[in-house]
Amino acid sequence: MYDTQKMSSTQSVSGVLATNKVLRNTYALLSMTLLFSALAAGVSMAVGMPRGGSMICSIAALALIWFVIPRTQHSSAGIFWVFAMTGLLGAGLGPMLSYYLATPAGASIVMQALAGTGIIFVGMSGYAMVTKRDFSFMSGFLFAGILIAFVASIANLFLQIPALHLAISAMFAVLSSFLILYQTNQIVRGGETNYISATVTLYVSLYNIFVSLLQILGVMGDD
Repeated sequence: MYDTQKMSSTQSVSGVLATNKVLRNTYALLSMTLLFSALAAGVSMAVGMPRGGSMICSIAALALIWFVIPRTQHSSAGIFWVFAMTGLLGAGLGPMLSYYLATPAGASIVMQALAGTGIIFVGMSGYAMVTKRDFSFMSGFLFAGILIAFVASIANLFLQIPALHLAISAMFAVLSSFLILYQTNQIVRGGETNYISATVTLYVSLYNIFVSLLQILGVMGDD
């Protein structure tokens, strides 16, 4: 019985160490990709990337997320493709940031969006780490919601309805916030053991929140 208890205790400690390692690696890679993405956005702004280039970067990044990273996330090559994906999305942000910064209140809007994104991330991640609740039940809801929001955003490219655009931005912001809560909770509870896939989920969530807040604040500021 003593051996059984000792073995159980050892397994518990090993599980905690493994979880901490995944969390540590995820945050380290996320930090580096965010910096790389910011650098790519700066370069994009400096060279004056057109909006068409932004669209191409976004499509290329989606292709990596859907078809390349899932096949390489268990190898060191996955890290390269994560940086490629975040670099493309960062570069794609260049034209949008240039547009907002050219408006009278643009710098304030960008800073508010950055601050809001940071607050949401810290709040959702912090809660996921301290709560004892299991949020795995949210996976289906989040997947369906993000799919609906994505399809609606594609449709609105043709419909060009301002109110729908605002609603889609709000929907992406809310869903991405809960996705941070879900993904961090999965890491903490041992449901997510791959830091590359976890980094991609958290990065895309932060990206969506930032872009959504930019658009919402821009509308509120009549920009």
